[in-house]
Amino acid sequence: MKQFLPITPEEIAARGWEQIDFLFVSGDAYVDHPSFGPAVICRVLEAQGYKVALLCQPAWDKPENFAVLGKPRLGVLISGGNLDSMLCRYTAAKNERSVDKYTPGGTVGKRPDHATAVYAQMVKRLWPEIPVIIGGVEASLRRFVHFDYWENKLLPSILESSGADLLVYGMGEKQVVEIADYLAGGASIEDMRYIRGTAYVADELPEGEEFVKLPGWKAIRDDKKFFAQAFHLQSREQDPFSGKIVVQRGQKKYVVQNPTPYPLTQEEMDSIYDLDYMRAWHPSYDALGGVAALEEVQFSIVSCRGCFGSCAFCAIHAHQGRIIQARSHESILREAKLLTQLPGFKGYIHDVGGPTANFRHPACSKQLKYGACKDRQCLFPAPCPNLDADHGDYIALLRKVRALPGVKKVFVRSGIRYDYLLADKEQKFLDELCRYHISGLLKVAPEHISPPVLAKMGKPGKDVYMKFMRAYAKKNKEIGLPQFLVPYFISSHPGCTLNNAIELAEFLRDIKHQPEQVQDFIPTPGSAATAMYYSGVDPATGQSVFVARNPHDKAMQRALMQYRAPRNRQLVLEALQKAGRMDLVGDGPKCLIPAEGRKPFDGRKGKASQPKGGQRQSGRPSKRR
Repeated sequence: MKQFLPITPEEIAARGWEQIDFLFVSGDAYVDHPSFGPAVICRVLEAQGYKVALLCQPAWDKPENFAVLGKPRLGVLISGGNLDSMLCRYTAAKNERSVDKYTPGGTVGKRPDHATAVYAQMVKRLWPEIPVIIGGVEASLRRFVHFDYWENKLLPSILESSGADLLVYGMGEKQVVEIADYLAGGASIEDMRYIRGTAYVADELPEGEEFVKLPGWKAIRDDKKFFAQAFHLQSREQDPFSGKIVVQRGQKKYVVQNPTPYPLTQEEMDSIYDLDYMRAWHPSYDALGGVAALEEVQFSIVSCRGCFGSCAFCAIHAHQGRIIQARSHESILREAKLLTQLPGFKGYIHDVGGPTANFRHPACSKQLKYGACKDRQCLFPAPCPNLDADHGDYIALLRKVRALPGVKKVFVRSGIRYDYLLADKEQKFLDELCRYHISGLLKVAPEHISPPVLAKMGKPGKDVYMKFMRAYAKKNKEIGLPQFLVPYFISSHPGCTLNNAIELAEFLRDIKHQPEQVQDFIPTPGSAATAMYYSGVDPATGQSVFVARNPHDKAMQRALMQYRAPRNRQLVLEALQKAGRMDLVGDGPKCLIPAEGRKPFDGRKGKASQPKGGQRQSGRPSKRR
């Protein structure tokens, strides 16, 4: 019989367990769904015969709070949650968020800042002899010396600050099972220092092994350019086929990262997503209103992992890898049938995708033999000649899912790479997408249109977006559907000057689109853009990069993207004055803001501004990819 994993002493006793094998400490509430990392890791261990219990969002004022489920036989696993705990709590403006979607009732403050490290410290004080293994996004992306935007300072590896024995980076299923089996067999932590996808601290450099040494804590602290260099060297080794051991001197010890784990096979992917998830939050949260994060994914299906898009501001490829791993059609169809039987299902599958929905296979056949290229990207600055841009498998999959009894419509919402779509010679996917898988609008992310900014982002040029915009408008006219395109942009990305921001504002004016919300760049750990933000240097080239760090400068860039909003008038005016662009102030159709005392010019008397060329206003997407 399917049941939730235990989260209380009573639930452990009900299973007849005298002692659990593993305690999983999570910064999130327990949602038993394959989109939630803690649930996946615990279910994977359960499937291997281990007794696992979750301690969710414990109070962190004293170690005894971590003993309520008893001392585990083999070890303690710790994750800060589905998001980095700092990102989960604070905004780009460093204000506390009003809602925490991963906490029952949305209550804020149920996990500490730097939750993974705090939890590990508490467990080590409670049970010094018990192996402590940290993982999840927070641990994975903070495994080396890193910059924390919210504290505005350099921090050591989370291995040093947490006192953990071992760190699992990446998605973690393979590593966790291997660790569990060794611990069950009586192995020590020292015996497991060769497991792929893990990192540890050591007093000395590894002997008899080839490794890449990064600039260390002291060098980076004294000269920020070494931060960019360390990122560049480390990122070149994040490949399962060509990557070497990576070593970095920390504050007191060496951080040693073993090579990346090999991609999951299709059978391995299927086995993870076919496990008996309850697909609900734990019932103890009902009285508090449940866990809002489930609502976004409850009727969605993960079809793949990894991303070869490699955008500079995104760390998905650093966490999941550049080599696509995909589930079989059969596994996805089993999940789709299961969704149709869930309470609340109304016939709509909200998504069948992943980090990038239309990536269903590796970028090229070479990747599964030689790995991803170290010195070039698959799509930037232009699609690689070896790129296998083929949507045939994805089209076939979507057709099967939408043909299932009880399914009215299947949406694709997790992000489309339009440059990859345009690179497909068959050009069948756009027709399928417009006819069957969107409803009124399609959200895409050009992120900017200024060439220097796009170069730092690793995104395709404005001309590629315009080509897609025309193709999308033409296709919808052909099939007779009034569907619109909603572009999303980032403000204050490294490399974006005030003049670049004005260039974007003029583009928004020309397509008659104003975003309802603006995403200001957030320098989260693990991305190339964060390395640029902290160091002022492009890791790939070593060249200096302009960075808008001053809050007022960032506010001006943000305001330019919403230049029509009356609240932004003064900021926009100041930006235009500072840039010497007062030609954009006045009554003409090219002006961004009117002269003092006049209403905003919308280009058509008596009518609200409407989209042009397949555009219309909309809020932010639920997922940015």
